[in-house]
Amino acid sequence: MENSRRAYITIAGWACTTLCLVSYAAAFSHGASLSACTDMMPRHLRVQLHSSGNNYVTLHTNMSFYVPGGKVPVTVRSTLDFMGFLLQARKVSNDEIAGTFVFIPPGSKLLTCFEDGDTVTHTDKSLKRNLSFVWKAPDQPIGDIKFFISVVQSYFVYWTKIESAIVAQRGQN
Repeated sequence: MENSRRAYITIAGWACTTLCLVSYAAAFSHGASLSACTDMMPRHLRVQLHSSGNNYVTLHTNMSFYVPGGKVPVTVRSTLDFMGFLLQARKVSNDEIAGTFVFIPPGSKLLTCFEDGDTVTHTDKSLKRNLSFVWKAPDQPIGDIKFFISVVQSYFVYWTKIESAIVAQRGQN
């Protein structure tokens, strides 16, 4: 009797854990959650974090400056396939998220971390390598900015806050 009870508890525990993990993993297959807005960290279980100084993913703009209300093209290039991402522009002065994305590629969606469309994430687990976006600066001056991306290669491997070069606000001293 005791052995069958232990077996039942073990099976019930395994089933509950499996269901919880499957539903937890499925939640992120459609993009990052709002809980990642501040630190850009995926909320995966037991992940292996890699330093942002990797050689696989690069984040580029073809502009070294912008003007308030202007648009900046942003390109993500990777030598390895990845499944998920979270992209933001942040003020250099205080690390606050700034501006909005006005063009995003298929398989992406806008998130509202602090204002509508200030963050972009993936919508599915399809493999990605090269992505293009367009960011629009706020109409009021905000100072220099950098773009940041967190990239999930697989559920257990990711890189956080890979950064672009500074994009200076025109007219800054």
